[in-house]
Amino acid sequence: MYTCRDRGKEAMTQQSRRNDPTRRQRIVDATLAVIADLGTAATTHRRIAEAAQVPLGSVTYYFATLEDLLTAAFLQLAADSSAAFRARLASATDRAEACTAVIDIIANQVWAEPRTLLLSYELYAFAARHPPVSAVMQHWMDSSRGALGRFFDPLTARALDALIEGIGIHNSIDRAPLERDAIRTIVERIAGC
Repeated sequence: MYTCRDRGKEAMTQQSRRNDPTRRQRIVDATLAVIADLGTAATTHRRIAEAAQVPLGSVTYYFATLEDLLTAAFLQLAADSSAAFRARLASATDRAEACTAVIDIIANQVWAEPRTLLLSYELYAFAARHPPVSAVMQHWMDSSRGALGRFFDPLTARALDALIEGIGIHNSIDRAPLERDAIRTIVERIAGC
């Protein structure tokens, strides 16, 4: 027999689901998972809701448009990747240690973890077709160059930033990826370490 107490418990459960403080973050995380699995072009509100295990209406409640949601997800990707990048460079105390940090970032795949690379490809393509989202990319580049700028002039910082991403991308698909010693030689030539 269904009682008032049962209705009260059910109402409290529904209320706690509606006020779930982690729901927005779960939706953003699910968006990145869907993009990694299917690509940006196949990412939909419905697929994101399924992956986040939330009602479809929750997705549109937190994000008015799919572009808003993709932007939030890509901002998180950029923030997470930048944090790992900056953390490794923060441990450097001089230019030589900064060169070693750059080599570590490339050779140890601090940035070029396979999922991050795949999501980065999606971000670049999406930003190229959605100019407002290019601000996400610019923020990411500014953060990377800022971390490098502690030890290198602006032009060298820019070159190293491009090198880090470029070697990461190439190594992800190259049959003969560059080894640490080759990466060291390239970084030393560019940075003058």
